[in-house]
Amino acid sequence: MTTQQVFDAELAGQPAAYWTGAAYEALIAYVRARQAEKGYTQPQFWLLRNLSVNDISPDGEGMTLPELREATASYIRPEDDLAVEAEGLLERGWLTQDTKGRLWLTEEGEQARVDLARNAPAIRAALHEGIDDADYVTTVKVLQQLIRNAGGAIV
Repeated sequence: MTTQQVFDAELAGQPAAYWTGAAYEALIAYVRARQAEKGYTQPQFWLLRNLSVNDISPDGEGMTLPELREATASYIRPEDDLAVEAEGLLERGWLTQDTKGRLWLTEEGEQARVDLARNAPAIRAALHEGIDDADYVTTVKVLQQLIRNAGGAIV
């Protein structure tokens, strides 16, 4: 048996949960660092996206912080404070807030969302360096099967 075969056999026996967790933390840290270099946070970008009729918002209507927390519940991190993040966007003029506490995307905020979205391809390219698309697709399919095997749903 070659050294590579022994190494691969050891990897095959390692827990997927460890590697998926380690990958998640490293990827989130990388993305957030690149966004911080550009002067914004990932939660701020999510707020802009969730309030834009040209992105995630189905109707472009304003939302309250509790509604935004609910909308981002599947990806918001425990350390993320949407009230603080929204305040930063209000200060920039990217959001406004009405008397009912609903946050609304401004024209400047929509332009910022478009501009910030342009950073995503470079971030993706850096993360995918050295990984061909076929290997990436295989990895995602394996992860999807692990999710199904664990009783989870593929969204």
